[in-house]
Amino acid sequence: MVKELDENNNGTLLDHVGWRLWQASRAWQAEFAEAMRSAGHGWFSEARASLLGHIPRRGIRQVALIERAGISKQAVQQLLDGLEAEGVIERLPDPQDKRGKLVHYTAGGLAALGDGDRIKLEIERGYRERLGQGPFEALMAALRGLAEPQPK
Repeated sequence: MVKELDENNNGTLLDHVGWRLWQASRAWQAEFAEAMRSAGHGWFSEARASLLGHIPRRGIRQVALIERAGISKQAVQQLLDGLEAEGVIERLPDPQDKRGKLVHYTAGGLAALGDGDRIKLEIERGYRERLGQGPFEALMAALRGLAEPQPK
């Protein structure tokens, strides 16, 4: 199949919306990660960020986090171990389940989230400047439309 696509496109890969969305996402992630590290969060990585995105600021039961993250229990455990060692999160006993843990942000973790919010807005301002207000708003509307589930 790939050989056919290559031959049909004179040896070039097909330029499609998925590829462009992926490229834009990767560029945003790299810019965000670099800004987070520059803001003093040397522990920040894309893998850790993907897990942090599933932890509400009020905290979460570890078992629920594993379900939300959609990765293995071992992978979640390893990422949490690293975040705990860096002082970003803490795991406390779950009063409703003696075997369970609650994952909460530390003060340092909450401060990092605040820095992340600020950095996200800075990146967004840069996008608004690059694209212009109208095109940026159109982009946001289009992305919201693409993210909505489609009726079957």
